[in-house]
Amino acid sequence: MSSQIVYELVIGVAVLAFLVYRQLQARPVSQARQRLGLILGLIGLIETVNYVRGHSGTVIVAALAGSLVLAAGFGAIRAATVRIWMQDGRPWSQGSWLTATLWVVAVAAHLGYDALLGSHKGLSGLGSATVLLYLAISLLVQYLIVDYRARRLGAQSASQPGPFASG
Repeated sequence: MSSQIVYELVIGVAVLAFLVYRQLQARPVSQARQRLGLILGLIGLIETVNYVRGHSGTVIVAALAGSLVLAAGFGAIRAATVRIWMQDGRPWSQGSWLTATLWVVAVAAHLGYDALLGSHKGLSGLGSATVLLYLAISLLVQYLIVDYRARRLGAQSASQPGPFASG
């Protein structure tokens, strides 16, 4: 295993640990939380472009597309495991042990997908080169769905009369 692949995997695992830690904390839902996904996405895109430069053909494009679809799917599934509630008039969210487990499963699926593709000539290392982009896409999809659910919850709370409302 090359030192570049090891470096990319170590960074990916560190980012994963940070994401899981943050997901398990109760926090207000806000658009600002999407910044982390955008930063990871930018770094991941740079790493992915550097990897793709040394490869050509439709196989690499299809492999990358498959990986990103997998990332989005896991983000959508994880979003359903996040608890959302209203506190002080603001929506809050917190992931559960299932959310954390699904993060680990998502990365394992990404690396398993890479291992399957590694049998094709020239695609070895795709998973490690794209791990940050994969995490970013998965995180952004999750955030978008959680944000949508939070907005719906906020709208429902605003439309329901309080205990002392007349009507």
